[in-house]
Amino acid sequence: MSGGGVGRVKTQRVVLFDRDAPLELESGVSLAPVQVAYETYGSLDADGANAVLVCHALTGDAHAAGHHGNPSRRGWWDTIIGPGRPLDTDRFFIICPNLLGGCSGTTGPSSVDPATGRAYGLGFPLLTVRDLVAVHRALLSHLGITHVHAAIGGSLGGMQALQWALDHPGEVERAVMICASARLSAQNIAFTAVTRAAILSDPDFQDGNYLDGPSRPARGLSLARKVGHITYLSEESMRRKFDRSRRDGAFAPMSMASDFEVEHYLDHQGESFVERFDALSYLYLTRLMDYFEPFSGDRPDLAGASTRFVAISFDSDWRFGSEHSRAIVAELERCAAKARHVEVASPWGHDSFLLDLEEYHRVVAEALGEDVRARAPAPMGRR
Repeated sequence: MSGGGVGRVKTQRVVLFDRDAPLELESGVSLAPVQVAYETYGSLDADGANAVLVCHALTGDAHAAGHHGNPSRRGWWDTIIGPGRPLDTDRFFIICPNLLGGCSGTTGPSSVDPATGRAYGLGFPLLTVRDLVAVHRALLSHLGITHVHAAIGGSLGGMQALQWALDHPGEVERAVMICASARLSAQNIAFTAVTRAAILSDPDFQDGNYLDGPSRPARGLSLARKVGHITYLSEESMRRKFDRSRRDGAFAPMSMASDFEVEHYLDHQGESFVERFDALSYLYLTRLMDYFEPFSGDRPDLAGASTRFVAISFDSDWRFGSEHSRAIVAELERCAAKARHVEVASPWGHDSFLLDLEEYHRVVAEALGEDVRARAPAPMGRR
């Protein structure tokens, strides 16, 4: 990691849709109000052409870089955002919003339904990736940004960048999709089905009405995180981190309690996740990933589009492995788009996109390309 961080930052909030002008979801349902939490880093050029939208993954939030007062607790992508880093804040104005359906300041199923005065719960409408993009575009319009140099994200974040560039290619110069997928496999869907079942079967879930009571479905959400987290790691990374190490030593007696270091690690992941994330958001966001299939209908003709697509994968990722990135590029080439795939060697699996890996950072910097200040913006509508 080169350069320094962005220092202390602040999460901002704005209401982008209200009862008089609601958000029209792809399902046809209207949603209002819609509040969005977001952070920005760097400075916007006079022509607005240096904007980069960072789209976060499933359990991320708007706090991508810097800190909120405690320098030891930094944003989830702090390794890659900052002066001299691949997302160079001396060059770019970076915006990271918490996505629609989230639980960190943006409207989601744990938000209050104005019609009832209670949390939406399972009454919140089902979402699509296109709905997430509609809110991102509204935020950029609010900020006076009509064109972005790049949209970038890992996993679900990459799906958002892809959907936006497919639907509105004239608004995105570069779409950088890191360990993403355009069509979840049956195995992917099976894993998320198990995580949702863990939440739904927790007695404290109460059919989604737990926010009105004293208990949360902590056991179900913790188990969901444990199962999901296993898929984010590789067998090699788990061997390097834990192998068969035991907390009480190799000669301790057998026990049904957590004994191996990998078990304690998963316990910690589950416990810390419950403190920062909401079970309803987990249900909604994993479900929209299952249904994401942007190439299933009529393919857009991107022959004349300026968007350059880069799909980045990691050779040890078995959740959204390189075959997913290759499939995205193949579909884009059928649309006559400018697209390429880069595979990066890493032993750390799907979570590699969050790590400080020199070759990976070099590839991201290269994908963002030349200095953007000479580029002119193109008009962008709200949807």
